[in-house]
Amino acid sequence: MEIDEKFNTLSSEKKLRIINAGLECFGQHGYKKANTDEIALKAGISKGLLFYYFKNKKNFYLYLYDFCNKVSVQSVDINEIESITDFFDMLDFGIKEKLKIMEEYPYMYDFLLRAVLFQDETIADTINDYMEKTFNDSFNTYFKNIDFSCFKEDIDPKYIYKMFIWLSEGFLSEKRRYNQPIIFDEIIVEFEKWKTMFKKISYKEEYL
Repeated sequence: MEIDEKFNTLSSEKKLRIINAGLECFGQHGYKKANTDEIALKAGISKGLLFYYFKNKKNFYLYLYDFCNKVSVQSVDINEIESITDFFDMLDFGIKEKLKIMEEYPYMYDFLLRAVLFQDETIADTINDYMEKTFNDSFNTYFKNIDFSCFKEDIDPKYIYKMFIWLSEGFLSEKRRYNQPIIFDEIIVEFEKWKTMFKKISYKEEYL
């Protein structure tokens, strides 16, 4: 996607305001119904300036999607990742890091949920390509030092990772559907239940 380089020279505070405005509006209304006038108003800039930075609505949306995924990977301390060798310990680490990101970007997961579950046909192919690449990149980054010998022969660790993503998306989507608040401690409790269940299913008996 094309963006004007001047956007990258803005102060961190101003960039954060523009990004969060976009995440909030697209997260609430989806790509098609989100209004760029409302985004500009929330960001405290003119609509003309928003388009100057991002050319058009589609470019801005794709920038935000790419931004969310880059933040999820780049915010993690590589040294910490490399010190973890157990698959489920890494999932534990990953969920806690993502919850920290949600504190800084509170509308990120509304945005990503809509991007995944309610795709607009004009951007669906691009988003699906991004999703596949993002999944593979995150798996290769987070799990490169994991000891997979703990897994039963017929269990694919990559598929287990994907199932955790689906469960997380479903849990958050259910909360939003019933207008329930997302409470981080509740997410951790649910995650621990999933982790216990999948570990019993996936690991050889001697590693339980």
